[in-house]
Amino acid sequence: MLLNCAKMNLAVPSVLLLIFCLFQNGSFQNITSRPSTVNIGAIFAFNSTIGRAANVAISAAVDDVNSDPNILNGTKLVVTPRNSNCSGFLGIIEALKLMEAETVAIVGPQCSSIAHIISYVADELQVPLVSFGATDPTLSSIQFPYFVRTTQSDLYQMAAVAAIVDLYQWKLVTAVYTDDEYGRNGIAALDDKLAEKRCKISYRARLPPLAGQADILDVLAKVTLMESRIIVVHVSFNGLAVFSVAQRLQMISDGYVWIATDWLMSMLDSRAPLGNDIMDSLQGVIALRQHTPNSSSKRGLVSKWGALTKKYGNGLTHNPNTYGFYAYDSIWILARALDRFFKNGGKIAFSNDSRLKDEVGGNLHVEAMRVFDQGELLLDEIVQINFTGLTGQISFNPDRDLVNPSYDILNIVGMGWRTIGFWSNHSGLSVLEPEKLYDKPKNFSLEQKLYPVIWPGGTVERPRGWVFPNNGELRIGVPDRVSFQQFVSYDEDTNKFGGFCVDVFLKAVELLPYPVPYRFVPFGDHKKNPNYTDLCNKVGTSFFDAAVGDIVITMNRTKVVDFTQPYIDSGLVVVAPVKRQKPNAWAFLQPFTLEMWCVIGGFFVVVGIVVWILEHRSNEEFRGPPKKQVATICWFSFSTLFFAHRENTVSTLGRGVLLIWLFVVLIIQSSYTASLTSILTVQQLTSPIQGIESLMASNDPIGYQTGSFAENYMVEELHIPRERLKELTSPEQYLKALEQGPGNGGVAAVVDEMSYVELFLATQCRFQVVGSEFTRSGWGFAFPKDSPLAVDMSTAILSLSENGELQKIHDKWLKRSAACSSEANTDIEANRLHFDSFKGLFLICGLACIIALVVYLFIMLRQFIRDVPPDDQDPSGQASARSGRSFKSFLSFADERAQKSQSRSIKEKKELSNGTVGVES
Repeated sequence: MLLNCAKMNLAVPSVLLLIFCLFQNGSFQNITSRPSTVNIGAIFAFNSTIGRAANVAISAAVDDVNSDPNILNGTKLVVTPRNSNCSGFLGIIEALKLMEAETVAIVGPQCSSIAHIISYVADELQVPLVSFGATDPTLSSIQFPYFVRTTQSDLYQMAAVAAIVDLYQWKLVTAVYTDDEYGRNGIAALDDKLAEKRCKISYRARLPPLAGQADILDVLAKVTLMESRIIVVHVSFNGLAVFSVAQRLQMISDGYVWIATDWLMSMLDSRAPLGNDIMDSLQGVIALRQHTPNSSSKRGLVSKWGALTKKYGNGLTHNPNTYGFYAYDSIWILARALDRFFKNGGKIAFSNDSRLKDEVGGNLHVEAMRVFDQGELLLDEIVQINFTGLTGQISFNPDRDLVNPSYDILNIVGMGWRTIGFWSNHSGLSVLEPEKLYDKPKNFSLEQKLYPVIWPGGTVERPRGWVFPNNGELRIGVPDRVSFQQFVSYDEDTNKFGGFCVDVFLKAVELLPYPVPYRFVPFGDHKKNPNYTDLCNKVGTSFFDAAVGDIVITMNRTKVVDFTQPYIDSGLVVVAPVKRQKPNAWAFLQPFTLEMWCVIGGFFVVVGIVVWILEHRSNEEFRGPPKKQVATICWFSFSTLFFAHRENTVSTLGRGVLLIWLFVVLIIQSSYTASLTSILTVQQLTSPIQGIESLMASNDPIGYQTGSFAENYMVEELHIPRERLKELTSPEQYLKALEQGPGNGGVAAVVDEMSYVELFLATQCRFQVVGSEFTRSGWGFAFPKDSPLAVDMSTAILSLSENGELQKIHDKWLKRSAACSSEANTDIEANRLHFDSFKGLFLICGLACIIALVVYLFIMLRQFIRDVPPDDQDPSGQASARSGRSFKSFLSFADERAQKSQSRSIKEKKELSNGTVGVES
């Protein structure tokens, strides 16, 4: 018993000693919640501009965190930096080494391409990646949940670039970028943002990730041949060489616009001051830089940066850049998140993953990498962080992007640069600092503006932003027509072009604020009119730089080219043979329709009856035997048509109705006279075809002009069988086909555009346009899609129209002969007057009659009740008999002359009075 106790007493200290040794060795680190140190990794390129600044900033931030007693409660951060050298292979190797060392989080990586690779590892091992440099917008928290970006996404930077392009009304942009994830995905975001502004990237110039001078020279030499002069540079290597080569190619000069993303300012901020040769190649460049507020903490870090550089950076980094500030804040984000992690019961614990093991005989030792058990809890603390750091407010939106993204917009001039404005996701472009606008509601409708810019070449005038391709000379396709050469003509012997369309183009070019070098190229075989859709396709494929001619603007053609403002209106019409109408003995009835004649006759009768009723009691001329009164009604009513009525009206109501009716008669008489004159004096022509509808309903052949869009329109839109269509190449063939008719190998009608038809009908009076135009379109000049020249030419065409020059050109080439005019050929139906045109007049007249009758009836009833005494009460109570006698009495009263009824009323009242006195006595 004593021995056992002795053994027990000896064992207790041994166990305690063993536990102490285990604690010292770290084997029981999972038991404690507040370790003395926490391992954090950092992956960046040590020798890069961003990497040097990040190295100093991370080291300074670790010192500041570890010396702050208010955070982590004594736990020290231990950061292990690893050099990725912006190599995907080295990046994954260094990341695996950090994972093997039981790292709870990694600051970095710096490069977007490495971030894509390492994120897969981080997701599996549940180790958060806090990247201060990976700006690729495709690095999404949805795909990589453990990736947290502590800098701004390039999505916002490209929105700022697009806003600048839109502000200066440019439409085409050339993108020079590194052909990696950073470059490709950034430019893809730029393309999306430009599309929102109705702009686009016209040319993509890709550079190898490690491009040399020769590579840059080849790429920029191609850029000089492009139309756009707005060049956006988005590279991940030492991009100063791009501007150096551009200067050698004389691309840092008038007409060019260079916009550099934030890589340039990161380099300039870190290396300033730079030599004259470098700054000379950057004159006039617009550069972006991530905006960081000018706070006291930021100024404090900048003031001691020189000392920190000597301590941590070997004196290689002269000044900090924004990525250094974001790296500094990234350490503080992790420190604050870890502090909350421990306060919420989090523990640093790792476990093995059964999926991570070597094959038999393998030497990779992947089982050494273990999963951070509570990595998800630490991730939640990171994304919920909210404090003010060097770079401003540190907080994440639901997409895990930093809130309030904003950029400085700088203009490089001389040996430095100046701020010309800011862009923020809150209010767009502004000359005010973004933090001054955050208190106001989010509003992009505010005036978007920047301070004046000094562009390459030293000019302050906004560059046009584009030039003509193919060494500055436009190859303009012109249709080689064989008919209707008043519009477009080409002389093979002299190689000269003329016609209405060519003259309009030449006059419009003279109004442009810049010279346009061009060369006309005929399109066609000079045997028949070319196909105009093929001509537009040649422009769409850049075979021609533009097309000038009588080109109809159609929906299908607008899909491949851009058209200018129409310089002439033209639509499809039907031309058919017509015959002169023979004289008609009943032509005097044609001015009014049958309905109109019936309404007029009815109103003559109604108005006569109404006037008779109103005048019958008081006017002797409207009294007499029934036959005489009926004759008076008819004569009085119809005689008003010629204002020849002899009867006078004495009642006020009768005069009012007659006044309104005479006004109606005056309008009807004038309209009848004008219509009849037109019908009898204008030559009347008729045709069995009344328009496109009757032509479609028949099976007769239809002619169309060679090369015209009318063929496809009739087949595709009107569904007319192609077998019915006959191609005609000239006005002479028009004439022959129409004269022959459908029964003799000709056509029943020709469908063509009004502009051609007017010229044809100017000398051919036997034909005319039947029906109306059934399409509405115009002619324009064709240019490639999104061509800025199309916009400027449209403005010039509008100016020609406003100053009358366009009409002068029209009269010069297309003035019609007075010998024959299609407008003179009118049909009877167009001259006939319908009831709808006079509804208002008849409505007024009808209402006047009704109102007059109602008023007259009211007056008569009141006089009847006042002047005619009621019948004695019938003891038998036959009410219906009394009612009948009263109605007859009223009619008799109404038929009497007014003076007679009044005399009878006085007499009856006296008799009634005498009878009453006798009874009383």
